[in-house]
Amino acid sequence: MCLYGACRYRHKERKCDVTGRFSSRPEFSPSAECWQWPGRPLRVIVPYPPAGGADTTARIVYAALSEQFGQQFAVENRGGAGGTIGEEVVAKAAPDGYTLLMTGNNTAIATALFKSLPFNVLNDFASVSTASFFDLLIVTRAGSPLHTVGDLIKAAQANPGKLNIGTIVPGSTQNLAALLFNSTTGIKATVVTFRTSPDMANAVLRGDVDVAFEFYAAVHGFLDSEKMVVLASTGAKRTAYLPNVPTVIESGIKDYDVVSWNGLSVPAKTPKTIIDTLNAAMKAVMPDPDIQAKAQAVGMEMRASTPEDMTARMKADIAKWGDVIAKAGIQERD
Repeated sequence: MCLYGACRYRHKERKCDVTGRFSSRPEFSPSAECWQWPGRPLRVIVPYPPAGGADTTARIVYAALSEQFGQQFAVENRGGAGGTIGEEVVAKAAPDGYTLLMTGNNTAIATALFKSLPFNVLNDFASVSTASFFDLLIVTRAGSPLHTVGDLIKAAQANPGKLNIGTIVPGSTQNLAALLFNSTTGIKATVVTFRTSPDMANAVLRGDVDVAFEFYAAVHGFLDSEKMVVLASTGAKRTAYLPNVPTVIESGIKDYDVVSWNGLSVPAKTPKTIIDTLNAAMKAVMPDPDIQAKAQAVGMEMRASTPEDMTARMKADIAKWGDVIAKAGIQERD
């Protein structure tokens, strides 16, 4: 069982041992026979600028996969047009297992938000596995009279349209999560959008907005310095990195569950053997304590899935965010 075929590239002149691996990480068994993939470095297209959730996920995961396969997984940022520029590159790439895509929740949103895309998310890509999950946080400034989600709802009900919720740009996960919170709770809070996360954070600190929906990575400095406090996280379960913070569901809003995520896709028609091998490798490296620690430090939890589960999640999010966008009257983009 040889993962690397002739074990060329970094392991040239070496033979696979009986486990078929050179890594100390957990074993996985991609095939019962020698084969040639991957025989050269792979490129991972992240369709967003550096330092975001997808980019951070890619750099954590693919360092481990590079070690596991003995080949470089080179991360290439191709941002622009809501991620569609980089996604189109992968959709048109050869289905040979050497061009991979970091996809996820933002791709589902783009499918609902744009009038048309140069690819079909469900037909032009094949799912491999989920990688990272990250809840949003509902935060407010230290000293705010709002201490719980219940306080937030009561304040909004007492003053319809006067309570302000800050998010970044329209159509972002943060923005749609706030709109969904409005519709789920029945309140009429005003959602105020900002160009960047720092702009939004400063508005929270000044008291220009009462609360904000944002990811941990963007606000953890304010939490550490006790300039902001968290009312709740938005996932179904409490996060591992803020275990004392209740969820919105725990706060009494039982139908509210928002978790952003990233995962790995490949061009459609990529051989199933390659997809299965990548999936097995993702499942092998994800439990690594170092990977989990790096992820939790930036507000993420790493979990692999089956390809089928990832596709089902993508379909569900396309429908979910499409409904939110339609109800909010957000104009489709060209």
